[in-house]
Amino acid sequence: MLSKLNACGKSGVVQIDTIHFKYALSFDLNRSRFAVIAGDKEGHIVKGYIYISSTNADPERNRNLNDPILRRTPTLGGCMPPMRRLVQRGDYVFVISGTTRGVQQYVVGGFQVAEKINALAAYERFPENRLQLNADGKLVGNVLVDSAGNQHPLDTHSSKNFARRIENYLVGVNPVALETPREVAQGRNETLERLSYILEKQRANRVIDLMGRWARLDQAQIEKTLDWLQGIKAQSV
Repeated sequence: MLSKLNACGKSGVVQIDTIHFKYALSFDLNRSRFAVIAGDKEGHIVKGYIYISSTNADPERNRNLNDPILRRTPTLGGCMPPMRRLVQRGDYVFVISGTTRGVQQYVVGGFQVAEKINALAAYERFPENRLQLNADGKLVGNVLVDSAGNQHPLDTHSSKNFARRIENYLVGVNPVALETPREVAQGRNETLERLSYILEKQRANRVIDLMGRWARLDQAQIEKTLDWLQGIKAQSV
């Protein structure tokens, strides 16, 4: 629900899943896109985080990116515990596919963070996200606990860091993801150049050489990232 809506970058108030954010709203009449950038009602300055997923985690090539899940209600529940600890409501998280032989990595998508809960609460709220094997025998889901809150048998990570990994399950809004073959192909072709521009780094041949495993984004960088991803998707409409 949008109230006090003003186009051309003027301010307003947006209510999303009972959370209110102050925002600067930019509207492109040619592509009918909104980019919501700003902080929550306490004046939090929005930050962005972008990270590289695990090796071979490529949803288009291998159909195996379990985390984040970029559905209508996007979530991030297992990967990058240190980063998830830093994230606050209103921030943005973006994910890059893992290194995969024969294809270029690409920015898969991202979302805005609306809530941070624990994994047991996620187990109750998102049964579709519980760890399980799909019909092809591939592991899917990003809720790492069983019904008692213990480490799920399908979670093969070391139990040493389990307590840290089940904190700060991120629940989001406003997901954007490159999904169609055309969108993904364009994303692969443009990711290195766009990341170089967004991060203000000299162009490199590998994503990790541009940003390491993960990087922070300021508000201008968030807006550039959203504008790029939404622009790719708008070409499919």
